Amino acid sequence: MPRKYVSTSILQKPEPKFGNPLLSKFINCVMKQGKKSTAQRIVYDALETVGKRMPGEDPLKVFTQALNNVKPMVEVRSKRVGGATYQVPVDVSSKRQQSLAIRWLLETSRKKKGKAMSERLAEEFILASRREGGAYLTRENVHKMAEANKAFAHYAW
Repeated sequence: MPRKYVSTSILQKPEPKFGNPLLSKFINCVMKQGKKSTAQRIVYDALETVGKRMPGEDPLKVFTQALNNVKPMVEVRSKRVGGATYQVPVDVSSKRQQSLAIRWLLETSRKKKGKAMSERLAEEFILASRREGGAYLTRENVHKMAEANKAFAHYAW
């Protein structure tokens, strides 16, 4: 019989510069092929750029605001009833909200070309904190989809 799964989030250490566990999670998601120092440099440079572009704002506050603005409240899940498949809107758990927000921010930053990753990431942080940009647009599309399929909400059991 398999043992109960224990989340590794309790083992995650806060990152060294700001001491923020959420930023540590974000750095781990930026990381590719185990190159953590490169990922840290990218994120720290992005926060530094945010600080330069928005002089009165705290970069860490802009980062958390961007993440909170991109978090989805509802999403659609496919549910098979009889022979038909319905898109049923369901509430999103807080951990999934966080992971989707991080994923969407990184996805839209990586899609843009022509600039350094830290600059693209800083731009996306600023736009998302203002409720604009590609990641926020993705969130709005997910919410629209859930709103359009509200009639099938009674299939969520």
